[in-house]
Amino acid sequence: MAHAILMPKPGQMTEECTVIAWHKKEGDPVAKGDVLFEIETDKSTMEVESFDNGVLLRIIAAEGAVVPVNTVCAYVGQPGEAIPESAPVAAGVPAAAPTAAPVTAPAAIPAVVPAPAGVAPTLTPAGATSAAAATPSSAPDGRLRISPRASRAAAEAGIDPHTIAGTGPGGRITERDVVAALAAAARPVPPVVARAAGAAPAPTPLPVAPVEGEDESRPLTRMRRVIAERLTASWTSTPHFTVTVAADVTGLFALRSELKATGTNLTVTDFVLSATAQTLAEFPDVNARTDGVSVWPRRRVLLGVAVSLPGGLVVPVIRDADRLSLGELHDRAIELAAKAREGTLPADDMTGSTFTVSNLGMFGVEEFSAIINPGEAAILAVSSAIPTAVAIGDGLAVRTLMKLTLSADHRLVDGEMGARFLGAIRRRLEDVGAFRQAAQDA
Repeated sequence: MAHAILMPKPGQMTEECTVIAWHKKEGDPVAKGDVLFEIETDKSTMEVESFDNGVLLRIIAAEGAVVPVNTVCAYVGQPGEAIPESAPVAAGVPAAAPTAAPVTAPAAIPAVVPAPAGVAPTLTPAGATSAAAATPSSAPDGRLRISPRASRAAAEAGIDPHTIAGTGPGGRITERDVVAALAAAARPVPPVVARAAGAAPAPTPLPVAPVEGEDESRPLTRMRRVIAERLTASWTSTPHFTVTVAADVTGLFALRSELKATGTNLTVTDFVLSATAQTLAEFPDVNARTDGVSVWPRRRVLLGVAVSLPGGLVVPVIRDADRLSLGELHDRAIELAAKAREGTLPADDMTGSTFTVSNLGMFGVEEFSAIINPGEAAILAVSSAIPTAVAIGDGLAVRTLMKLTLSADHRLVDGEMGARFLGAIRRRLEDVGAFRQAAQDA
């Protein structure tokens, strides 16, 4: 039988990918391991290989199509083999409606499906067929099929769940269906409901008068949209607080110059990553995550490093960073940053971070704070090292100071813990002897 080629799910947060190029045409022979097509996620590009031998029977997703994950993109089989009428999907994913046309992105805003007189209209995602909309979200015994969280969300929003068409397994109503129904009815989404469904409440756009000389608008890139969605959700759902210290890195810079003269090229970021990783192992609560109800401790330090790209920002992950030497941290950070800038960073190296370091010191930034990445409890912002007049005893001396700002989730980290955590990083950065020994051991 013909085998379906599904759109892979490169990352935990990835819901759709764009087909950017096909390497095979319909009718071309295909061997197991051959690259069929390339896709673009919000962070990188990757190749999709065939797991079967045969020929490419049909291409479902055309180049440029935005395709939900686990959706059929093509079929591979033996010449003349029939194409299944329904597209198989991965376990737990509702089957997609069969179509021979290229796959396009589903509309985000639901539509109101007309109903007979006297019957409340059903709210259903745009693009769904009337037959699907007519399917009631109720079991044979007449009970409404709705998840407990969706039921609470509907009650919070003041909407009758019987008017909502469910998109979950067996037509079950989910929280996202409630949010979609509110959007269809042009009703505001309560923040509690939006956060529960994993979406940020849509802000009301302020009217902006055209400005003389203003160019035509252009859409945000896919990467920028994802960054905006995730960080807006973090900022609106996570109680951020910040604390700042200034680390005296005069001795650290002198050590760096010494090492460079002997052929050991370490960056300021390497020292910061090492100090942060060791401190995270000392403060496991800062390495945890919470949804406001439960806490998930992490036994491993998976350190994210923010890397700027022309189109946005990615966060490669250094796994078990607290167990790596200075040299190993340096090599791994350089390797991941290079892959990120080349667009070849695997999805596994961009997911699962437990803490992130964002360094803008190379841009002359005196001080800044960063927004916590979703799924983490804190993020460290590293500013420039600046020569500063410092009072030492009864006199003044010029020392090189570098400000470190911790943005933390107040649900997990309080002010005292944040201050002790940041103070521990500062002490490690100022302990030049320990770094000298670590560099020699490497």
